Amino acid sequence: MENSESRPDTEELSVHECWKYLRSSSVGRVAVVSGDSPEIFPINYMPDEGTVIFRTGPGTKLDAVLAGQTIALEADGFNTYGTIAWSVIVKGHAEIVSVDEELQAFAAMELSPWEPGAKDHLIRVTPAEMSGRRFVISPPSRWWPPRDS
Repeated sequence: MENSESRPDTEELSVHECWKYLRSSSVGRVAVVSGDSPEIFPINYMPDEGTVIFRTGPGTKLDAVLAGQTIALEADGFNTYGTIAWSVIVKGHAEIVSVDEELQAFAAMELSPWEPGAKDHLIRVTPAEMSGRRFVISPPSRWWPPRDS
């Protein structure tokens, strides 16, 4: 991961740990390139047998998938006490899930969109790269500048 300092309280995650954290959450962001600009969208997702699935409708995300672009998916979280955080990034190839049986299976898994409107395309992201880190959350006094009176 870029821009991460090597500190004793920051740990690179193994692929196994990355999957464990991805399974512990269902909300993330997906990044695609549209024209010359990156675009980032919130999504709800579901890990499935070494891939990640999300729903989308017509628009930028679907256009990127149909164009064969590499996409990135990121999910983050923290422990119950708010003392340790994690971040996982998946980069890979995305494709539309087209087999009717798989569509029915995912519908049964309740991978439903948050926003209204048709989100009838299931997208499967097959990782080419996966990275993650876990770190101790610093007290706000270490990262938030003091306010001037």
